[in-house]
Amino acid sequence: MSTTLDRLDLSPSTTHTNLYPPVLIEEAIRRGEGLLAANGTLTCRTGDRTGRSPKDKYLEDTPEIHDSIWWGKVNQPITSERFEIAQRIAIEHLNAQHDRFVFEGFCGADPAHRLGVRVVTEQAWHNLFARTLFIPLGSEAAGGSTDWSCDWTILNAGRRRLTPEEQAQLGVSSPVLIAQSLTRKTVVILGTEYAGEIKKSIFYAMNYDMPDQGVFPMHCSANVAKDDPDNVALFFGLSGTGKTTLSADPDRALIGDDEHGWGPNGVFNFEGGCYAKCIRLSKEGEPQIWNAIRFGSVLENVVIDETTREPDYDDASITENTRVTYPVTYIPGAVIPSVGRHPKHVIFLTADAFGVLPPVSRLTREQASYYFINGYTSKLAGTEAGVTEPQPNFSPCFGGPFLPRPPAIYAEMLNERIERHVARVWLLNTGWTGGPYGVGSRFKLAYTRAMVRAILSGALDEVPCEPDPIFGLPIPAHVPDVPDEVLQPRNTWADGAAYDEQARRLAGLFRTNDREFEMPDAVRAAGPNG
Repeated sequence: MSTTLDRLDLSPSTTHTNLYPPVLIEEAIRRGEGLLAANGTLTCRTGDRTGRSPKDKYLEDTPEIHDSIWWGKVNQPITSERFEIAQRIAIEHLNAQHDRFVFEGFCGADPAHRLGVRVVTEQAWHNLFARTLFIPLGSEAAGGSTDWSCDWTILNAGRRRLTPEEQAQLGVSSPVLIAQSLTRKTVVILGTEYAGEIKKSIFYAMNYDMPDQGVFPMHCSANVAKDDPDNVALFFGLSGTGKTTLSADPDRALIGDDEHGWGPNGVFNFEGGCYAKCIRLSKEGEPQIWNAIRFGSVLENVVIDETTREPDYDDASITENTRVTYPVTYIPGAVIPSVGRHPKHVIFLTADAFGVLPPVSRLTREQASYYFINGYTSKLAGTEAGVTEPQPNFSPCFGGPFLPRPPAIYAEMLNERIERHVARVWLLNTGWTGGPYGVGSRFKLAYTRAMVRAILSGALDEVPCEPDPIFGLPIPAHVPDVPDEVLQPRNTWADGAAYDEQARRLAGLFRTNDREFEMPDAVRAAGPNG
């Protein structure tokens, strides 16, 4: 095959490059891609794919990268010949459009560790999404830099679905395909209009490229005390566990809400924007996110009242995975450019649908390694195609779907940095209490925020802890502004025997999962008794 990116027509007469948000919003409305809500936000639909499509994601298998990849369910191989077929389909589709929209900018707020990103789309709103999520040239977030060269290209032909004949030719069984090449530095998106595929493909690229630069890539949010630049905190977790919510704290300055690197000089945001879940969003519960939803941001799959054009954040009739994206500068007092010093606290977030993990625990070094490599949470409804209710999910390093390299590499990078910078590690359960999903209820956000405040203020550093009898997790005896009975999960259940059964069941799942990984005996012993 001789198909190359050179065959993509980016001539000025048909290509609109680096347009400002008002123009992109006007174009999206004119083309029928979205409506302007009463709060000035562009609201768009993503069709039948309202979450990521991990089963349709493939990685080009080439000799240059083969031995460094964690092959399996996450990293499914596609041959070079088939990758070129997918690329040709996308290029021909984009070339056939009257207009193409191009964003050129950065991923990575640290100038020493950033990638140049080009995103080519057929839809104006997808390009607005890219401009919101990445770092525009010349912006304050880029430090004013316009010194750009293209490291990665995304070809988003999301409206072009594969025919049955093309599926057979490509060896896939779906009209949707996300194909990525670490060798060509190219991403091809076919058949899905879910904009999150744009964001996560570049996170995947950073997860491969950054370790070679001595940077630990992380699926976490980050913030810093406004009066103490040394008090930096990281919040690891999968979608729906609270990364965005807990890092958007009026008393602290936001560095970023989802993807960061931990390099020689500290942490830095990969992105220039935030991508928040907004199902059941309220002004009282999450005021910073609520106020960030305004002109220049994009709502995805949020139901809008046809008469008033007011968003209904409680309506999940399209999906539980309703989303909003907005520039990080929309958060008052955010750190711009988005860089910080070495973290003092590392917090793992899990949404436990079994309802048995404690709401807060202070981890030993061995427990930190164990719970990071297992990466337990519950996969929440809507975050992936086909997920309609919470499901137990072990995602290595709290970011398994985005790891091209073996998880042990990232775990070792975290361990080394925790040791070197003497960071404390905590596990927070933002999931269920008083029973499993369907019986119990989710922890009150006010309690979780109080626990985070206590952690970051140092109030829990010396508080006595009692180990959980099954999981061994050290549970603080007291947390300011949180009832003591909430801290011990068994005490919140009406039926203690039912709790014991559920806890042993989850402990057994941990032990089944940890067999997949090589780990020191001391780390394995830090896991649950199951």
